[in-house]
Amino acid sequence: MSKPEFVYTTYIHTTPERVWQGLTDPAFTQRCWNGLVFESDWKPGSTVTVRYPEHDVTIADAAQVVLESDPCKRLSYTWHTFTPEWATVSGFSDELLARFSAERRSKVTFDIEDLGETVKLTVVHDDFEPGSAVLEAVTNGWPRFLAELKTLLETNLPESDAHQAA
Repeated sequence: MSKPEFVYTTYIHTTPERVWQGLTDPAFTQRCWNGLVFESDWKPGSTVTVRYPEHDVTIADAAQVVLESDPCKRLSYTWHTFTPEWATVSGFSDELLARFSAERRSKVTFDIEDLGETVKLTVVHDDFEPGSAVLEAVTNGWPRFLAELKTLLETNLPESDAHQAA
């Protein structure tokens, strides 16, 4: 029996460097995730802090860490610390927060493959238990995030515009 997981592949007309920037630069994550900012130095073992600047909410957890980091090729980190502040900002009920919090931490991996004029980006989010509420949520969340990321990268958002969003 295979482990429950979410896998999504998209092709983006850009460079691996820009995809990496899109996954790791807070200005990009903020634009793609409705204000959510991921902050880290993106080195293995480093923490990944989640911040909602608009709501003055920061979620830092020593267990939310970078697992793998090969710039412009592969990035993997543990997912995600669920707190009451996160639930309030995200509009989730106390019941759903309790379900999410009861689950073990999952992981997300981004594989970036240079195909010349395009980049193949594959997202694998796994390490879920059967019947996972988090798996159900990310199945709806990742396609939206990746569509926003693809749009930003393909419309060649100028660096200055991206940094103004932070």
